[in-house]
Amino acid sequence: MAGIVVIFYFDKTIVDCDSDNWVVDELGFNELFNRLLPTMPWNTLMDKMMMELHSHEKIIEGIVQVLQRIPIHPRITGAIKAAHVLGCDLRIVSDANMFFIKTILKHLKIRECFSEINTNPD
Repeated sequence: MAGIVVIFYFDKTIVDCDSDNWVVDELGFNELFNRLLPTMPWNTLMDKMMMELHSHEKIIEGIVQVLQRIPIHPRITGAIKAAHVLGCDLRIVSDANMFFIKTILKHLKIRECFSEINTNPD
């Protein structure tokens, strides 16, 4: 399979939901999120939400715990590992948060399967 490049989107592909929404919902900040959503662009909103989470002492460890519970299709990790073993060059192109992506991939033990991740900064 040398020479085959497989590009994944992250949210609603590798994970079964939007990772930004998952973190906000699981940490109980969806009311503020929904109130601010019509007033600013998505990335600005997520920056604001991350500042809000930190101001309420929702520290990195809490966010990591939430990310480790994110829903995924039961066969996605096996499919990714199989493609990697066959020699496919796996990459991610996404607008999801880089910290979220790396944390989830590491938890699923598939980070090393991807040669490249192109997304928004942390």
